[in-house]
Amino acid sequence: MSQATFLNRQALYLRPDPARVVVRPFKPAAEPRGLNPIDKTRANHIVDRVLELDPATVATQLADVLENFQGRHRNLLETFEARADEMEAALATHVVFNSIQRQLLGAYFLHEYSFEAAALFNPSIVSHPDQSGAPEAGRRFILSLRAVGEGHVSSLTFRSGSIAADGSVTIDPTARLASIPIVGTRVPGPDGDEVEVIFKPDGDISERVIFPVTESQSNGIEDARFVEFDDGGRRTFYATYTAYSGKAIRSELIETTDFISFRMSPLKGAAAQNKGMALFPRRIDGKYAMISRQDNENLYLIYSDDLYSWDGGVAILKPQFPWEFVRIGNCGSPIELDNGWLLLTHGIGPVRKYSIGAVLLDKRDPSKVLARSREPLVRPEPSEREGYVPNVVYTCGAMRHNDQIILPYAVSDTFSNFATIKIAALMQALQS
Repeated sequence: MSQATFLNRQALYLRPDPARVVVRPFKPAAEPRGLNPIDKTRANHIVDRVLELDPATVATQLADVLENFQGRHRNLLETFEARADEMEAALATHVVFNSIQRQLLGAYFLHEYSFEAAALFNPSIVSHPDQSGAPEAGRRFILSLRAVGEGHVSSLTFRSGSIAADGSVTIDPTARLASIPIVGTRVPGPDGDEVEVIFKPDGDISERVIFPVTESQSNGIEDARFVEFDDGGRRTFYATYTAYSGKAIRSELIETTDFISFRMSPLKGAAAQNKGMALFPRRIDGKYAMISRQDNENLYLIYSDDLYSWDGGVAILKPQFPWEFVRIGNCGSPIELDNGWLLLTHGIGPVRKYSIGAVLLDKRDPSKVLARSREPLVRPEPSEREGYVPNVVYTCGAMRHNDQIILPYAVSDTFSNFATIKIAALMQALQS
């Protein structure tokens, strides 16, 4: 069955915007996009130079900074003060700074970063926790996206939108400004830090950008696969993601109930040492269940008692058709249908071409494969082949709405789009 039979591309192009910037810590003589220690000698030289300025010059310099940057960020003076507080441990004992000196010093240890200058891709979609204002017989949603800026550093950002009763999708306007959260609690552990980050609740969700805050994430938070998890009526939004340190990868977990406060935790076990884990939206036989790819080639079904430790598992899917001979992976959390678990997959074929397929798993025993797409559901169209990484279509999670699957997907690791798939037609394609 051809794509045109059941796939409806919506042409809602979400493209990277280099004009959207955040302010991030600047570390003299250290890699500004990493988490390396600051050069304390150089930092103190900067402080000494500021302290040598007379009060009028300090005030003039601060006013000039505000004139240049005030319209690009919220609460700049508060941000400068917070950065000065962070710098205390790195600075030698100096005379007591007045407030204007502290604010100017804070500005010297920040820099602007265009977080989505290179790419905005690999989306996943879940229902919005606040459904007020949803269309009649429709639904509000939150879209997570991987943003990439200078140095190929990946962060996590968001959009909101609505699905109409007929499955048509609209995206809310994107806020002009953007911000990073404050770090709330940080709990060190043998497998890495558990960290809570918190945004101010009054900003639009499209303003929120989660940057690396631990050493394991220092070069990127990649490919978050969000799912709305129902645990006996208690709803939590979880996402597995790939933490990249610049040298090693591993899977970690982010959780939230409101998309304002997020907790990020390391995952343990052999299955968490690779990328591409996707959590089922509810427990199965009392256990958490995950689709993983710990051998970098096949897909496994694994279970856990506590959500954070993942070992063992059984291989349930291996490359079978030419478009997936190189390897397969999941494209987000399984979606529960009347006749089974729908698992979207990606396959890599000749000339490293990525395509999206689907598998139907047994609802009671997901290790049983009921049906599988022999041909891709989505493959790069001629207009979708060019980009940062050519010949790639990819998603980190779709959502069911009425009789359709709402599928956000990335194009050539550069921008994102939407498609809808009729479930009945998809089931027929899987059975053919």
